[in-house]
Amino acid sequence: MYQLARGEAPRMRALVAAATGLAVAFAVVLTLTALGTPSGGTSPKPLLTTVPAHP
Repeated sequence: MYQLARGEAPRMRALVAAATGLAVAFAVVLTLTALGTPSGGTSPKPLLTTVPAHP
């Protein structure tokens, strides 16, 4: 059975997991930036809401 030498493997695992998460987050940001803003506009009509009846 493999024995950990002075607890170095768990630290390395955590470092690899953190680096992987950072790389994925960076890739998502770059992808969304590359897509740009959606084309479209706002509605000319205002959003009408009603006030609930007072009990």
